Amino acid sequence: MAKFFTGNELNAELEKIFEQAEKQIILISPYIQLHDRYASTLKTKKDNHKLEIIIVFGKNSEDLTKSMKQEDFIFFKEFPNIQIRYEKRLHAKYYANESAAILTSMNLYSYSQDNNIEAGIMTKSNLAHKLINNVAGEDSLDNQAYNYFKRVIDQSELLFYNKPKFDKKYMGLTNKYSGSIVELDMLSSFFEEKNKYEEVNQKTNYEKKKVSQKSEEKQTHTGYCIRTGKPIPFNIKIPMTDQALQSWKKFEKVDYAEKFCHFSGEPSNGETTYEKPILKKNWALAKKAHNFK
Repeated sequence: MAKFFTGNELNAELEKIFEQAEKQIILISPYIQLHDRYASTLKTKKDNHKLEIIIVFGKNSEDLTKSMKQEDFIFFKEFPNIQIRYEKRLHAKYYANESAAILTSMNLYSYSQDNNIEAGIMTKSNLAHKLINNVAGEDSLDNQAYNYFKRVIDQSELLFYNKPKFDKKYMGLTNKYSGSIVELDMLSSFFEEKNKYEEVNQKTNYEKKKVSQKSEEKQTHTGYCIRTGKPIPFNIKIPMTDQALQSWKKFEKVDYAEKFCHFSGEPSNGETTYEKPILKKNWALAKKAHNFK
């Protein structure tokens, strides 16, 4: 029987999907960014090699990091029996274990769980019931959904596969789990290259920003007020801030001794004036830098 859930109830039922799984977890969502509550629940399953986890994510074919975060990949790849797959056309969301499934609007994305208006329908059955339905030709909602998403899984691209490994014991009569082996990993190198690209890009942007700042500073702060020493645009005809200029205009003494060099900003000890705002020692350098006569 199908049940309809929204909001916190939907979140709680999805968490139960993870908690109650013993044989299989299927996570199909275009975007993967685990909420802490789900990560905490899934973490309890890390040592269960009998639990098969299948993840299908999608969208953003040019940059997979927009669909799955590296920290989530690092988390998932530690599970002993897991497949991570990609389907660029994916928009549907389906979460299931061996006895229940949820069809929903909600991505497996922390923002969606906390902020969006989401709804979902949960159906319950089991793997044996699905097989019986297939043989009998029954077409229940649960069976339709399971068969449809099984095709989605089969048609998706496998990017990561961590597979349980078994050793033969007692003359080959029994198998003993001896760990897991990564049979396919196309994601680790992708994230590594992405990180390198971002580091180079950040460095390049930082250098560009520094050059831009220096250029801007050169354009707007290449001179200094001869009375206050504050940075101002270089202008040999008006070598003061507006406020200092208004003060100077009260008397307009062009030979009045000022305090700073308009070119270098260094103290002039009274050797600069409105008429001669640049120290003699800096005159040649200032002419070359600002191209004036």
